[in-house]
Amino acid sequence: MLLLLKLLRDLFASSPPLLSSEEPPQENGVIQTTQDQHSSISPPSSTVSRAPDDEPFSTYFEEKVPIPEDVTQMFSFRKLWAFTGPGFLMSIAYLDPGNIESDLQSGAKAGFKLLWVLLGATIIGLLLQRLAARLGVVTGMHLAEVCNRQYPTVPRIILWLMVELAIIGSDMQEVIGCAIAFNLLSVGRIPLWGGVLITIIDTFVFLFLDKYGLRKLEAFFGFLITIMAVSFGYEYVMVRPDQGELLKGMFLPYCEGCGPAQMEQAVGIVGAVIMPHNIYLHSALVKSRSIDRGNKKEVKEANKYYFIESTIALFISFLINVFVVAVFAEAFYEKTNIEVNAMCNASDSPHTDLFPLDNSRLQVDIYKGGVVLGCFFGPVALYIWAIGILAAGQSSTMTGTYSGQFVMEGFLNLRWSRFARVLLTRSIAIFPTLLVAIFQDVQHLTGMNDFLNVLQSMQLPFALIPILTFTSLTSIMNDFVSCQVGVRALGQ
Repeated sequence: MLLLLKLLRDLFASSPPLLSSEEPPQENGVIQTTQDQHSSISPPSSTVSRAPDDEPFSTYFEEKVPIPEDVTQMFSFRKLWAFTGPGFLMSIAYLDPGNIESDLQSGAKAGFKLLWVLLGATIIGLLLQRLAARLGVVTGMHLAEVCNRQYPTVPRIILWLMVELAIIGSDMQEVIGCAIAFNLLSVGRIPLWGGVLITIIDTFVFLFLDKYGLRKLEAFFGFLITIMAVSFGYEYVMVRPDQGELLKGMFLPYCEGCGPAQMEQAVGIVGAVIMPHNIYLHSALVKSRSIDRGNKKEVKEANKYYFIESTIALFISFLINVFVVAVFAEAFYEKTNIEVNAMCNASDSPHTDLFPLDNSRLQVDIYKGGVVLGCFFGPVALYIWAIGILAAGQSSTMTGTYSGQFVMEGFLNLRWSRFARVLLTRSIAIFPTLLVAIFQDVQHLTGMNDFLNVLQSMQLPFALIPILTFTSLTSIMNDFVSCQVGVRALGQ
């Protein structure tokens, strides 16, 4: 990984000199001349030239959330509430169907032994999200926009393609998760390929949500996170995992008896948790608050409250992920197919044929996971599991749409309507998924999730290098520059 980072760093090292006040950037043909004391690069214009009858390119930034004045306290819950929103939208990427697949695989393959990997990946993710939020607050631009101004054409296009690949891979996981959820909730009446097609319709329905206002949109995503917490928390309470083993696996970095399968799963956990496009997304979402970037105190305060909000949001997402890992670690670790087959027979499950009559280890995925829960704990557990998966897929759909739009606008300075953007991404994601759903079985469909998690981990350098580089440059961050140790290590 370090070698790959160095190679990419060398590629991007040919970037032109940082923009200064003598060479103001251009945005949509308009030269930006307003400078800021905290950054040597200027934010893009707040408006985009277009015909009056055109559909707005973006509604997320049309409404700025005002920050209440409260000079008497060092900490204000009113201000924290005003800044609450972007962190929870960002945290949804930590709860998408790919993460749920990784969690249950981790529990079924390694028990509680890889919980420390999940904890470490979440902490690293929090630190990276803090850098992303800081970049957006200090510069007034998101990561893709800064890349547009700092990198020459070839590296910029490579970065854009890699991030788009990560977004499409994530969207495929959301399609798979929703299709499986529809199939489970309908007791098989909706085939997998039918569930894939339904995701085309529901995606465009969600596009209308942000027409009702930014805070209502953020509240809706909070509602979906609550559904996931209740659904997977219910499964956790039903199974009652061993709390001692859970804490041991979380805080003692060991993996006794682990082999290649467990090591591969550990890599998959990192890829599922730290998603490259999410760093680009968070740096854009923080621009939705009304902050005077010329006021150092306001910038510092915004960084503080965004970090607190992100910590709370990722703590909740971590708990939900732990729920899933613990359920499958306690109930299904080292279970055999013949044991599960017998249990499904006893419960009159229509899915008994999924588990062959042999003593091989149980292999689970988000589809089999729901079936096994239904066999052991009743149909209610299966339906609640499916509702949780559906909430995970639906919430990730909209954040993926925002990510794609911000990335395309930032890297290419190409403004598309959200409708056109989601049509492009979802069409690319659905085509291979639909082919697998039609011509292969559910095992092949869910098996794509494992591959996509590994793909996400391979895309990480294309987000890590820009965010670590830019937040370590005083010419961009000025007083808010972060530690340069990591960047220097790459350069030596």
